[in-house]
Amino acid sequence: MDKDFLAGMFALDGEVALVTGASSGLGRHFAALLARAGATVVVTARRSDKLQELVAEIEAAGGRAHAVAMDVTDASSIAGAFDRAAALAGVPGIVINNAGQTITKPLLQQSEADWDNVIDPNLKGCFLVATEAARRMVDAGKGGSIVNIASILGERVGGGVAPYTISKAGVLQATKAMALELARHGIRVNALMPGYVITDLNRDFLTSEVGDKLRMRIPSRQFCEMTDLDGPLLLLASRAGSAMSGACVAVDRGHLVSGL
Repeated sequence: MDKDFLAGMFALDGEVALVTGASSGLGRHFAALLARAGATVVVTARRSDKLQELVAEIEAAGGRAHAVAMDVTDASSIAGAFDRAAALAGVPGIVINNAGQTITKPLLQQSEADWDNVIDPNLKGCFLVATEAARRMVDAGKGGSIVNIASILGERVGGGVAPYTISKAGVLQATKAMALELARHGIRVNALMPGYVITDLNRDFLTSEVGDKLRMRIPSRQFCEMTDLDGPLLLLASRAGSAMSGACVAVDRGHLVSGL
């Protein structure tokens, strides 16, 4: 097998990729990954200071990146960010819809404000960013790939995170609806569904006694590392996945198939 051919299938040379929620966690990791694969990356978030640090890191590693402020819950902010991205690097042909958050508390303690603070960035933001990205691609006469970052909690549920699980279930259905309507424009839309992924923010919890009990419910008895998502993300973003649209890909070390 030709190794250069295989590497080329996943290469993103000449592509412009935009990543939302790139100031920390998975978004930051995905941005660096796409840059290593050859894309010019536009990193977006509300916190521009963290974005500038990421741009400097990517450029120090030989990549190309630009920082653009964006609030995914504000349509005018999104449109302005895409204007800025196009001026800096060109119309993005790859969009990683990653921005989101959760609020952990029992259902009966969740308020309307809690609901809005989770649903707005997770689901409304996903819709607003994807539709703006698609309009720009269509206007530019180009296809592309949109990857919505969902969660295995979009298919299964967990206690204390009701608005989050509801939002991620919505992201999965949104992915399929978008894939149906955008296919005629050469735009693929897929979802990545991470399981429990060890990050700096949750490492203490996942390595605690409570976290260890959670780990033991996973068939493989392992949590994911961020690098476990690298191959699946590049598959969905690159021409290696050119026949994939409407797919919801779980990366969870078997957690979804655990027995009830």
